[in-house]
Amino acid sequence: MNNTILRNKKTIWAVPAAAIAFGLVSAGCGDSGQKSEPGAQTASTPSATALNGAGATFPAPLYQKWFQEYQSKNGVQVNYQAIGSGGGIKGITAKSVDFGASDAPMNDEEMAKAPGILHVPTVAGAVAVAYNVPGITTGIHLTGDVIADIFLGKIAKWNDARITALNPGKTFPDLAIAPTHRADGSGTTNIFTTYLSQVSPTWKAGPGAGKSVTWPSGLAGKGSAGVGALVQQTEGAIGYIELAYALQNKIAFADVQNAKGAFITPTVESTTAAAAGATIPEDFRTVITNTSDPKGYPITGFTFILVYKDAKPDVKKFLQWALSDGQKDAAPLVYAPLPESVQKKALAEVETMQ
Repeated sequence: MNNTILRNKKTIWAVPAAAIAFGLVSAGCGDSGQKSEPGAQTASTPSATALNGAGATFPAPLYQKWFQEYQSKNGVQVNYQAIGSGGGIKGITAKSVDFGASDAPMNDEEMAKAPGILHVPTVAGAVAVAYNVPGITTGIHLTGDVIADIFLGKIAKWNDARITALNPGKTFPDLAIAPTHRADGSGTTNIFTTYLSQVSPTWKAGPGAGKSVTWPSGLAGKGSAGVGALVQQTEGAIGYIELAYALQNKIAFADVQNAKGAFITPTVESTTAAAAGATIPEDFRTVITNTSDPKGYPITGFTFILVYKDAKPDVKKFLQWALSDGQKDAAPLVYAPLPESVQKKALAEVETMQ
């Protein structure tokens, strides 16, 4: 499987799943003594200090854009390894990085190992249900219980009556379904399986929700690149990947029925609707799936930067910029900017950093 993926590099994300590297310069140490607004262009004296981060692949295209833009404005460079949310949580817990990144909020057990950790939401994103069905290149309709039963192995053919009933006018082939999932610990997996647990009691009682679960069957790929490549290369495949990745690589994806019964296409607008309608706890640790907003796409989530309150000052400055000026970069890359109420709350959280 890995060799097949390597032979088809043209299908792989433009942002390497292994790492996104940016130099080793830290800024904000000019000698003028004046404070500048986040995102303002200032003169800075390079130092030997590096900002190093690791974690989620979900926001990697946006983070790449942010790091490049922030460097051009402020002289700060960042090294970021897109290794998955599980790796980001491990890295920040061990304090081997200056910040972690995760699409999955840390659970209570993980929090206990990292006292003082903050969850700072940066944007919201949609998880697309991608598929490869010959002859059907536009969005099919799927419900949550049908998606769950596909990944449980209960629906094994694309021409199953439960699928065709949702898609009048489409002719599905007598083709085996090949479920595809992440092999690594993933916040994208957490969003997807949290949704399945909410819409399917059988899924909740079985695999359940988490960054890694025991999948009943199917193919496994590392990162979004691995899952996306498997879907592209395997007739009959279905998998879950970031919307930005699906659009960039022209992979077909489904319209998914939300809690109000509407079949919703994942877009910036439908992701924004889901985020705006969510109830956000004080520590931000939530997954905003199965929205009750009639226009909201149901498989969505915030992505978080994980930092300690005593992180390097340059981390705080970057977060202040990302939550203000940086938000304009979200929609062009198919992420939803934070709703104003969440943005203000997140900036207040960053302000508590020492």
